[in-house]
Amino acid sequence: MNGFGRSRRWLLAIVVLALVGCGEPALEPLPRDATILAFGDSLTEGVGAPAGAAYPEQLARLTGWTVVNAGVAGETTADGVTRLPEALETHAPDLVILLMGGNDVLRNQDLAEAKRNLARMINQAQAKGIAVMLVGVPEKSLFSQSAPLYDSLAEEHGVVLVDDLVASLLRRPGYKADAVHLNAEGYRAMAERLAEVLRDEGAL
Repeated sequence: MNGFGRSRRWLLAIVVLALVGCGEPALEPLPRDATILAFGDSLTEGVGAPAGAAYPEQLARLTGWTVVNAGVAGETTADGVTRLPEALETHAPDLVILLMGGNDVLRNQDLAEAKRNLARMINQAQAKGIAVMLVGVPEKSLFSQSAPLYDSLAEEHGVVLVDDLVASLLRRPGYKADAVHLNAEGYRAMAERLAEVLRDEGAL
């Protein structure tokens, strides 16, 4: 075989390995007694739905895991940076689902600073060996996709990103309690999608 043929085979092998690697699960399997920390703002707390219908409670019923609802309505990413360390210490989770940034967007705060705050929270969890799943929130527009900062964070920190979930649910009137919050059915759909991602990524 000439040099050109060997080079082509070598390049093909690299491409095949890369494609195989892309399909590998990104999360370690969680034990049956795992604890998930659902950390965020009103979309985690469950504003817009009755007690017990927020996505963390519904995710717990779908998976059998303990899912701690650590959502606080009205918080920004700056608030989350301050609050997360104590939550990690208290609950010692196996996984953090991080859904924050919506209030930064709604209040027209600096999204570069929001990205830095989210990065700090990811680092706080990863420093303790805790996996993170990041959920993107849309930009301030009815038909927008998730803000680009979430994709950048996922790439930079090697975390699983659930990209267009919130935006897609908020585009469906039947899932909404108001302009920015979900109803019980919307939170149910969110929990189902998150459970699906956790399964696809190897955690469940």
